[in-house]
Amino acid sequence: MELIQLAVPVLLKGLWMTLSLTAISVTIGFNLGLGLAIMRGSDKAWVSGFARYYSIAFRGTPLLVQIFLIYYGLGQIRFVHDVPALWWVVSEGSRCAVLALALNTAAYTSEILRGGLVAVPAGLTEAAKACGMSRAMRFRRIEFPLAIRQALPAYGNELVLMVKGTSLASTITVLEITGYAKRLMSQTFAIFEVFAIAGVLYLALNLVLIGVIRLVERRLMRHTGPAPQTRPVAIPQAS
Repeated sequence: MELIQLAVPVLLKGLWMTLSLTAISVTIGFNLGLGLAIMRGSDKAWVSGFARYYSIAFRGTPLLVQIFLIYYGLGQIRFVHDVPALWWVVSEGSRCAVLALALNTAAYTSEILRGGLVAVPAGLTEAAKACGMSRAMRFRRIEFPLAIRQALPAYGNELVLMVKGTSLASTITVLEITGYAKRLMSQTFAIFEVFAIAGVLYLALNLVLIGVIRLVERRLMRHTGPAPQTRPVAIPQAS
């Protein structure tokens, strides 16, 4: 009991960092992933090829390796030192973690959104063209809303994975939930108990996130609910 009273307030300090890492990286990664998904549908081979190989590279390598390459590797490049904006990004662990998480989730998001865009019925797009809609208007009013409905369940899983992926930021000195858990472990030597409490915090956070995703999904798909049942009308028989 004393350990719980000691550990919970300390771990809650890292909760804000975990939420910040998730929110910022998901915001950047979603927009970048949407751009990559659109690029995959381009008629230009070099545009679609760049988006495809980007996705292959980041989905085919571990997130931990990507974090290490950005945190330890980019800082050794002289060009990065000479550009103040780039050095600002790689000079601090939390910013490196955001960059790695955003680039990683963008690759997965692009594939998820591409699947949603491919699932949009071609007839709807042709009908929009016949109505004189521009390409941007078609995407904003028809293709993207339908695609996000199709992609939301898979994207919800990606959000859960992102929350868990923030724990890897502790390897580059970022004090989020896992980072504070490591510090407590070295102070109390209660390895199992401390990380069990940290696991419960991650579980609670993901349960809330899953609940929010289900509410959004239910609202977006409310028009697909079962049709209301009507009573059969009795027809009087002729005497």
